[in-house]
Amino acid sequence: MDTTHDVFNQPTPLVDYNLFDTNRPLRDALKFNAPALQTTQLQALGATLGSAGMQAHARLANVHTPELHTHDRFGRRIDEVEFHPSYHALMTAAVGAGLHGTPWTGTSASPHVLRAAGFMLFTELEPSILCPVSMTYAATPALRGNAGVYADWGPKLGSLWYDPALKLFKDKPGVTMGMGMTEKQGGSDVRANTTRAVRDGSDAWGERYAITGHKWFFSAPMCDAFLVLAQAPAGLSCFFMPRVLPDGTRNAIQIQRLKDKLGNKANASSEVEFQGASAWLVGEEGRGIPQILEMGTMTRLDCALGTSGLMRQALGIALNHASQRNAFGKPLIEQPLMKNVLADLALESEAATALAIRLAKAFDRQDDEHERLMARLLTPVAKFWICKRGSHFAQEAMECLGGNGYVEEGGEGIMARIYREMPLNSIWEGAGNIMALDLLRGLRKGDAVAALTKELAPARGQHAALDRLADALPARIEAMASEVEARRLAQDVALAVQASLLVQAAPAAVVDAFCASRLGGDWGNAFGTLGAGTDFDSILQRAQPR
Repeated sequence: MDTTHDVFNQPTPLVDYNLFDTNRPLRDALKFNAPALQTTQLQALGATLGSAGMQAHARLANVHTPELHTHDRFGRRIDEVEFHPSYHALMTAAVGAGLHGTPWTGTSASPHVLRAAGFMLFTELEPSILCPVSMTYAATPALRGNAGVYADWGPKLGSLWYDPALKLFKDKPGVTMGMGMTEKQGGSDVRANTTRAVRDGSDAWGERYAITGHKWFFSAPMCDAFLVLAQAPAGLSCFFMPRVLPDGTRNAIQIQRLKDKLGNKANASSEVEFQGASAWLVGEEGRGIPQILEMGTMTRLDCALGTSGLMRQALGIALNHASQRNAFGKPLIEQPLMKNVLADLALESEAATALAIRLAKAFDRQDDEHERLMARLLTPVAKFWICKRGSHFAQEAMECLGGNGYVEEGGEGIMARIYREMPLNSIWEGAGNIMALDLLRGLRKGDAVAALTKELAPARGQHAALDRLADALPARIEAMASEVEARRLAQDVALAVQASLLVQAAPAAVVDAFCASRLGGDWGNAFGTLGAGTDFDSILQRAQPR
């Protein structure tokens, strides 16, 4: 009998490997930015996240998406979101790793860097469940603006226990938080919000208000509480709104529907209406914008970290495939054009990792004026550039797999999920134009130009293309009279800082190829257009996930 279905020349899946031990660019970035950091926890997390069991949870949480139940079978309003058990398994792992609360409760000397590395590793497994994790991270310090709420909720927000049940916070070992900022008519322009806040007395949590209105994007509606913006008599203000009130009754938060999104499928995003919902003032009335900007800075860091993690995951899958798949007589990875593409992707991934971890370092050192300025400048720069490169990166990595990368099945089917996820971080928490404008605002505060010059100084004299860009940036910043070139400036600041970091922490092959292509012009308009003199083999060997 003729054999018609022998399976050969198909790669084994990238599974049961340690995401941390095999990520040399991340390890080098940690050594450069936090040389005293203990990485034992990251090694253990990397082994867990690379396992077949956790990969199965990631797949199931995205296949079996959240379901909204507005009423119970008796007609009572319940507004609950039901998740597959794998979603809860992933949340248990993320919260247990402290990815929501490490900087506020941990003892590490570099808590933001430690947490950033863990966040990147978890993104390689499954990014969408990290939405409530990220918002809890950003919202926790803001609650210090209400001493009563923070005293009750702060310890539970930093707990390593995840409890999905909808019940009073006192009866839970740990809690999570979401946010509700944007409305139909405003989007990023939160000053256009119409949701109203009316004084409704005071108690142990301070000034209490009744909130009436809506939120067009109410992320992670299953969280235990939310920070929301509403118009109070003195202006736009920030409020703490729990799902379950102190007396055990449910708050008047009505979930209208869940968003049907391009990606981010395991996470529930919703539209809600507040029907006189109870909320407590956080900070001063009328100071909602500064508070949301402070929280947005942290979630924007997570956007850069998340995209960097997705890049690394996509690169690993592409390298795993190309190392095992034969075409035209030899493995794909030995084909010259494929080498060029994969090496180019590896450069982009390493540069993104370097910039994202450098930004996390700035959050760890806010007592240093230079680091405060760099956090102010690099947050919009990293969010803009890394996230903007993500979708192009994912498409090219998918193409390395051919048709296998386009299907929604098996280990390589993860690539389709990555591709759908990539645009999210670029859009969320301020899209590209918002980031470019934020950079311009940052450059006008303090001695930001001097801080940028200082940041680039250690790498001067190592590559002519980097020197030229570093020389030109101060004059370009000083001469910028309009917003029209703000995106180009954000791009060039990102590239300059990335190159500077690589000069100080990466091997010569990576530095030379990055500077020659991104800064020196020896590059085309697509991945895979590096110059013929590139040390492809050294770059690829460094990037291998096994």
